[in-house]
Amino acid sequence: MIAKVYEPGDAAATAANVVANSGLVRIGVAGSNALVMLLLDTQHYRYLIAQIFFGLWLVPMGYPACKSGMFPKALGVVLIVAGVCYLVDLLALFLVPDFGKQIHGFLAIAPIIAEPWMVGYLLVIGVKTVKSIARLERECGAAAQPVCELGAAV
Repeated sequence: MIAKVYEPGDAAATAANVVANSGLVRIGVAGSNALVMLLLDTQHYRYLIAQIFFGLWLVPMGYPACKSGMFPKALGVVLIVAGVCYLVDLLALFLVPDFGKQIHGFLAIAPIIAEPWMVGYLLVIGVKTVKSIARLERECGAAAQPVCELGAAV
């Protein structure tokens, strides 16, 4: 039969039970520590698995940014490099943990630059839009109007 250690409302009895059943208390502490370590490891590996999606998101976002002309080409290239760095970092941490810890700082440079740059560019400058000449003529009338050529009348 398992001994009862905790006595609700009676601190002296609880203390006496802890002293009398110290083996149970030690197992409980060791079990708690093991559970905490298990949960920390689980959180670490969940973060690494989520890192796959962080990296895979940056590559398809960087490619159109590079090719469309709506963003600076350098921003698109840095986004693609950041996505590749996420994936390389993930593989290194999974396959060769000691080496992965050594190169993690270097692989984090591109994402640290790319992600704030993308957000800052969208917030401050925005996307460059290009209006076609046919659309300007349709909206403004004649193409010879200087205001319409600049697109200011629209």
